[in-house]
Amino acid sequence: MNRFVVAETAVIDAPIGRVWDVVSRTDRYAEWVAGAIEVTDHHGVATVGKTYAERNRTLGPLRTDSVWTVREIEPLKRRVDTGTGFAPLRDMTVVFEFRPAQSIDGREVTEMLYQVEYAIALGPLGLLLDSIQQPAMRAGMRASMADLNTLLRSETSRNAL
Repeated sequence: MNRFVVAETAVIDAPIGRVWDVVSRTDRYAEWVAGAIEVTDHHGVATVGKTYAERNRTLGPLRTDSVWTVREIEPLKRRVDTGTGFAPLRDMTVVFEFRPAQSIDGREVTEMLYQVEYAIALGPLGLLLDSIQQPAMRAGMRASMADLNTLLRSETSRNAL
């Protein structure tokens, strides 16, 4: 079985506490996760051992239903979830890691790592499939972090009014 790790990083223009607050809310994933069409079942704030479910876009017009389990939480630093429902991808794990940083003008920002680990069990066909899906996965991860950044900026602007 072939194992893969795909990771993207971004700087989110918000303090780590604000980023953590939104990423920790499983009911808000459809607001910023590029592949999430809707959250169909959730428990609110991420809790180790609890599950949440989504309706997701996969490749092109394909859709799937996924179920995620929160496996690890290190507040303000790291969160690990495992998911099912993305065949032929198996043993899927999503890792979010956060590190406080400062922008050039001294504002508090957050460096975010978005990593997906998975297996594909189709031998050489799995390698071909991964070469097709991985660029789309990377683009989705970058879009998710950009959407998270936009969401946080819009909420900050709204709260300032």
